[in-house]
Amino acid sequence: MKHLARPRRRTSLLAVAGLAAGLLLVSPQPASAANLVTNPGFETDGTDGMPYCWEKSGWGDNDFTFSTVADSHSGSKAMKVTLTRRVDGDRKALITESASCAPVVTAGKQYDLGLWYRTTTPDAAITLFRHDTTAGWQYWTDLKTLDMAAGWTQASVRTPAVPAGTDRITWGVSVYGTGSATTDDYTMEQVADPIPPATCTATADECANGRWDVLPTQNPVRSMHSVVLNNGKVLLIAGSGNSEENFDAGTFTSAVYDPVKGTYKVIPTPKDMFCSGHVQLADGRVLVMSGNKAFPVAGGHGYEGYKDSYIFDPVTETYSRTNDLNDGHWYPSATELGNGDVISFGGLREDSTGSVTAERWSAAQQQWLPFTQVNQTWSYWGLYPSMILMQDGRLFYSGSHVFGNGTPGTGSAIYDYDANTVTAIPGLQDKDERDQSASVLLPPAQDQKVLTLGGGNIDSNPEANRLTDIIDLKAANPAYTVGPQIPQGTVDLGNGKVAETGNQGKMYVSAVLLPDGKVLETGGGLHNRANPVFEASMFDPATSTFDPVAADPEARGYHSSAFLLPDGRVMATGDNPGNGTWNHNVSIYTPPYLLKGTRPTITSVIDNEWVYGDTQRITVDRPIVKAELIRPAAVTHSSDPNQRFVDLPLSVDGNNVDLNVTSNPDMAPPGWYMLFAVDANGVPSVAKWVHLQGPAALATDTASAHVHSFADSLEGTVTKGGKKRTSQKVSTTISGCDRHYGTINVCVPTVFPDGVKKTTASRCAWLKTNDYGRLKVNGKDDPLGLDPDGDGLACGAKDLKRR
Repeated sequence: MKHLARPRRRTSLLAVAGLAAGLLLVSPQPASAANLVTNPGFETDGTDGMPYCWEKSGWGDNDFTFSTVADSHSGSKAMKVTLTRRVDGDRKALITESASCAPVVTAGKQYDLGLWYRTTTPDAAITLFRHDTTAGWQYWTDLKTLDMAAGWTQASVRTPAVPAGTDRITWGVSVYGTGSATTDDYTMEQVADPIPPATCTATADECANGRWDVLPTQNPVRSMHSVVLNNGKVLLIAGSGNSEENFDAGTFTSAVYDPVKGTYKVIPTPKDMFCSGHVQLADGRVLVMSGNKAFPVAGGHGYEGYKDSYIFDPVTETYSRTNDLNDGHWYPSATELGNGDVISFGGLREDSTGSVTAERWSAAQQQWLPFTQVNQTWSYWGLYPSMILMQDGRLFYSGSHVFGNGTPGTGSAIYDYDANTVTAIPGLQDKDERDQSASVLLPPAQDQKVLTLGGGNIDSNPEANRLTDIIDLKAANPAYTVGPQIPQGTVDLGNGKVAETGNQGKMYVSAVLLPDGKVLETGGGLHNRANPVFEASMFDPATSTFDPVAADPEARGYHSSAFLLPDGRVMATGDNPGNGTWNHNVSIYTPPYLLKGTRPTITSVIDNEWVYGDTQRITVDRPIVKAELIRPAAVTHSSDPNQRFVDLPLSVDGNNVDLNVTSNPDMAPPGWYMLFAVDANGVPSVAKWVHLQGPAALATDTASAHVHSFADSLEGTVTKGGKKRTSQKVSTTISGCDRHYGTINVCVPTVFPDGVKKTTASRCAWLKTNDYGRLKVNGKDDPLGLDPDGDGLACGAKDLKRR
């Protein structure tokens, strides 16, 4: 993997926290009434050869000079930062991190920054740090990459809303490639309070909590995989749909849903892609890997994963086969990397054992690489391990997974592909009860924070939990911290909905990034494929709080998914309880932000082919306060590790808005994204599709991305690539289902929920309450004691009379 160089600890060069006025030879150049920058033109001298209220800063292996030069834009002085040699890191002149120099800011407000510059390098960017009243000074974000300019050129950009707990910021220009940047005449002004409050266009309850509508047309296939395509349609992959009848008949299906027309088109599907892995490639096609080779047999083998791999083309709406994987992978992960490659871990092999083979799809070669060309740790990561790409190319395993216990140790880790090391990350609560939890990179991706929520354990089958955990991957030694508990809703225990009590939470939870910067969590169940939970809430990353909203009226447990549509609504589909039934109803959630009056409109996108580090112009019909790229969903089993919301710092000139694109492909891997513009009331536009790619995404000799010190002092246990092995032994009942009873569609739990006595009567009563119907006993064994009379039918009248 092309691994973008990871910086070590940020070093402030001879920075002085504050300068005494007595050291100054002249009075300092003050900030104007509007301009919050003190000494914006460097006219007042300070110490260490730097102007007053400016300091040297930077990190890494490079040679550099700082100098005050006479070749200025105005006045008599300008600041020049030069790199003559660079391996990694940067150098920057920053406003001094002190109470007397750093501009005071207000949380929730935005600020327009401006400066004049000349550069001889394309590798220069406006960089911000913020002062957290609890944690102190810390890197905030890069806002804008400066185009090379031989003559004086003006640059302007608007900050995101200032995070809560921030009282001051400092900023300047970072140089991270050989060459120089000369700057002058800095400005910083608070953005005026925008348009008046929105007007509610629905009922008061709907405006506060949103609205769910169940569509009149059902999903025609039993899909558990949902992929939003770059034409706005949705690919719904079913394969056999967890149906033994379909599997035996070789009937494998997918469907393409058109949200605009409300229509479905059933697509011939070559293999049983039930429980495959999938991800959008850089060109918008969908890579689908492995699937179900065979269903389990009572007393014999478990699920088997095949080696086949396919690509779905959204244009032709057809599948084509690629070369095979090196191993079978039923339930594999799939994460796109910054160079367009895809890396995959985990799942079950063709012999039902756990796969320890890492797989890598080469974007350059358009094929799966031989395993000898892929770094191998020979680790078993489990099923659908949530592997989230970090901003330097490492992978964060969040601890979210499917089926049973988490991985040994702390349950989460950082994997460094280039070093081939796995470092344990502490703090995840109850790591063995995070089965079918959800993990999501919180908005914006630049903040590098991950939320993990909910979960259970299909093996021990406790009540699912309400836990959430949050980790800041920018920290030197990241560790999960306890987040707020998921709000409680109602649960159907078999006799209608009742309020959740105690610590009852949910597994099978979906987490969806929304264009207003919040996260919708929805759906779930209390037990292994049983007892749907009806609850939804909005998580606000700015405040780390949940706000309950309207709940989906449909059950959304096992094999359900929820995802964002380009029009800003959320679609939810599927539910496959243990009794083998399938919910074909589709729900659409209209968030409150769509009930606040007229939406802004992106009236034009000058170019929908974007390159890293670009400035791209759009036009809008009304003022907006932010814009972002949201990667379209590719979700299954509560897992979509590629989901991300990338902030686009903007410069505003009336209805013309210039958007500043990240220069780091690991922040936003190449591909098609939904571009949203959002007004001051949090109301988003309908998305426009843009294609992010460029030389930086695929070249092997580009300079390292401009990333700052984070996760560079890990203290967890480090494991190097282990001894080569073939597989990991896995229980044949890994899905939590006892296959001695019913068809393959049915899942009689190997462990019944607490409160169900270990008697035939109690277990049969629970099965009846949950609509299991008549169950055939497969073979002679009856491990759960459901057929005492031995007639081959579980829970018959005679069985219940026997003791």
